[in-house]
Amino acid sequence: MFEFHKNRKQYFDMQVNNAAQFVIPFIEQKITITPGMQVLEIGCGEGGVLKAFINKGCLGLGVELDESRLVNAREWLREDIDANKIQFISKDIYQVNPAVEFPSLFDIILLKDVIEHIHDQKKLMGWMQQFLKPGGAIYFGFPPWQMPFGGHQQLCTNSLLSKLPYYHLLPTFLYKFILSSAKQPVADLLEIKETGISIEKFEKFVQQTNYKILHNIHYLINPIYEYKFNLKPKIQFGFIKAIPWVRNYFTTCVYYLITPNTH
Repeated sequence: MFEFHKNRKQYFDMQVNNAAQFVIPFIEQKITITPGMQVLEIGCGEGGVLKAFINKGCLGLGVELDESRLVNAREWLREDIDANKIQFISKDIYQVNPAVEFPSLFDIILLKDVIEHIHDQKKLMGWMQQFLKPGGAIYFGFPPWQMPFGGHQQLCTNSLLSKLPYYHLLPTFLYKFILSSAKQPVADLLEIKETGISIEKFEKFVQQTNYKILHNIHYLINPIYEYKFNLKPKIQFGFIKAIPWVRNYFTTCVYYLITPNTH
């Protein structure tokens, strides 16, 4: 496993910086982020992405299923919590009662490296419309399943398997055999194999749930790799982005901003 996945504070700081330098500017190409905006992050982890929006003067709410990650969030963001700038809910998003637990509707909803872990992605995308203010938008950042490390190999404790690309695309029985033989977290990695999402599948769900795409960027080199591997971000070549299905294998990350289609 790579060192930054062991050091949660380091990973938190990476997320704050990445969101400030890439996610927020991406959103602001279509929506100006102003103080007082209400921002919801689903699957917020330790709150690093949300913290970058708090630094812009927004008010944040993070929903996270894993309570252990919110222990860190509440420690590292104590001043913001005490100042009522941010709050956290430890629940499955489907178990949240919006009328009771959400302070208002939201200007922006964030799902950063989350949608690829959701089982019923289409259901979630449609369901989130009720949380948005008129004119609100949802940001998604995710790795296409077929990209070299779309199987989240970084979760492996085996140094070879954590750095080996594309083997998550093997047939399930063979993939499971490799993971089991190396005593890796089989259940977690197989679940990601079940929920992995392609660019085409995501765009189909956008259309089927009555959204429109405001903006998107496909990356050959994911912006977060600048912090993880000292690799400069690189936007995907136009000719590759234009080739359906093939582009998934060579695109390490995509950003999308969508809004309900009111026409």
